Amino acid sequence: MTGLVIGDDHSVFLDAMSAVLVQRGYQVTVARSVPETIETVRRTQPDVCLIDRNFGGDDGITAISPMLAVSSGTKVLVLSADPDTDGIRRALHAGASGYLHKTRGVSALTRAIDRVQRGEVVVDVPKPAPSRPPGRGDHAHRLAGFLTGRERECLLLLVEGLDTAGIATKLGVSAATVRTHVQSLMTKLGVHSRLEAASYAVRYGLLDDEESHFRSTGTGLARARRRRTIRAAAARPVAATTASRVRSVIRRARLGGVAAKL
Repeated sequence: MTGLVIGDDHSVFLDAMSAVLVQRGYQVTVARSVPETIETVRRTQPDVCLIDRNFGGDDGITAISPMLAVSSGTKVLVLSADPDTDGIRRALHAGASGYLHKTRGVSALTRAIDRVQRGEVVVDVPKPAPSRPPGRGDHAHRLAGFLTGRERECLLLLVEGLDTAGIATKLGVSAATVRTHVQSLMTKLGVHSRLEAASYAVRYGLLDDEESHFRSTGTGLARARRRRTIRAAAARPVAATTASRVRSVIRRARLGGVAAKL
């Protein structure tokens, strides 16, 4: 028979949960505070301890290490009404074998108990509701507002598929200067690659008005666009490959399907 300790300070939940689990064939001992839970685990050496994340005024995650110290064979399964990612990470880092949302029901709970006993790690929480793609006045545009004029030029040329040498030629600057501008714009936009920067710009319409803007400020980028055919013929193979990848990302972006990881 599987031995359980349930640590929770909500009496109704604790009594109902323990009664149901006893009916399912588990041997259950309850505890109503963090210190009592640790002591009960030490005394009974259960197979699994179910502990509430928000335990009275305490954080149940802080009890994980002390419980494992007094009963190394016990698996700890955190129960929580809060599915926050940081709590899950902290619990697993402290040695928990699982993190289960309290809305999951008894069947999900018993499956989780069985799985952690087999040595599996279980995380079962609701997925966050999908967010609506941000609009023009959103966070993306606020970030883009920190870009300098030269960084916006570099971003536009990244969208067009140019590599460092190509951007340097178009802007009349050194390759080192281009790399500095590109690294700066990536940092400001919070992206990690040139392809991700180009995709981000297209997805959120950061450059919708750039061509007319650059024409009016005399950067020469409008002329660069008109010479696109000549540039494509002269571009190096790596630039063509990059342009093809960017165009593929742009097509997905316009259909609302930009990959979450690039």
